[in-house]
Order: sequence, then C-alpha cells, then structure tokens
Amino acid sequence: MRKIVLMMSVSLDGYIEGPDRDISWHRVDDELHRHFNDSIRPLGGLISGRVTYDLMAAYWPTADADPAAPAWVAEFAGIWRDIPKYVYSRTLEHADWNTTIVRHVIPEEVRALKEQPGDDLALGGADLAAAFLRHDLVDEIRLYVHPVLVGRGKSLFPETDATTSLHLIESHTFSNGVALLRYAVQS
Repeated sequence: MRKIVLMMSVSLDGYIEGPDRDISWHRVDDELHRHFNDSIRPLGGLISGRVTYDLMAAYWPTADADPAAPAWVAEFAGIWRDIPKYVYSRTLEHADWNTTIVRHVIPEEVRALKEQPGDDLALGGADLAAAFLRHDLVDEIRLYVHPVLVGRGKSLFPETDATTSLHLIESHTFSNGVALLRYAVQS
C-alpha cells in the first residue's frame, strides 16, 4: 500500500508562511530544488488544499516557458504539470493539469486512494494536513526546516490534545542550512 507523506517547508519556529502569506524567507537554491525534483518525480500524486494548489497553479504550468528559467525550474514545471494532483476544495469548479477536485476529507476514500496501485502520495498545506492527521491518514512527515525565525504567521501544526509519536528515519542538512527531518508516523 502506498503512503501519504506530508512534505512541507517550515521555519525553525514552525511556520509555513509569515504574515500575508509571505514565503520569501524560504531558502530554495539549486541543490534543494534538485532534491525536490528528485523526490517528487517518482511520486504517485500530489494532494493539496485550495490555497496550496492555487499558489502552485499560478506559477508552475508555464515556468519553463521563460528562457531565463534555471534548468531545475524548467524540469519541475514538467513534473508538476504531469503528476496526478488531488485538490481538496469545496468551491473550486475547474482545475487543469491532471487535477482531480475532491470536496471533503472522507477517511474511507483516502484509504481507498492509498490502496490503489502506484507510488506514494505527497500531502501539502497546513489545513489539509491537520485534517489528515486528525483521521490518522499520514504515514510519514518530511519537514524542510529553514534556518529562520518568522515570529508569526501560519503554523504547520495546529494545537491539539492528541499526541502523535514519530520515529526519525532520516536527517540531512543542505549546504544552504535547510535541514530535512524525515519521520515515520507511529500508529
């Protein structure tokens, strides 16, 4: 059975974005973006909420049309367009680029998606991640911790009374100071 892997960039103090959805503090350089390309290319799909989908759809479908785009940007544009995407939204009416719109997080439907043949699925977006975590649908967490304190903004993990045990399965530090922390979620 394929896994659902929460993949998110966060500040050291746990924010995915600063005030006004600011992500300018993300330190994505050539090395890190090539890692993202290599990690996402073999996946069976991307699962996101509307905000994350809109952010990605506003840039990646045509990012490779810019002749000044670095090779890793052009490469990711093709990866993003081609990979199956599942966007959770109650209001989105239409989506292009190999995208399926899903209205609600229904645990049985997500489990059925995990049982389909194919490779693992990446999950992005704090609100959607919270819903998946609440229903025990996340199998792995990959945090890309950027060496910055944002101070306020949108936290990746909401307050909860539940404790989720994790097992560290990999750590890696990139030359720009971003640290990958990869955890298996223990049931």
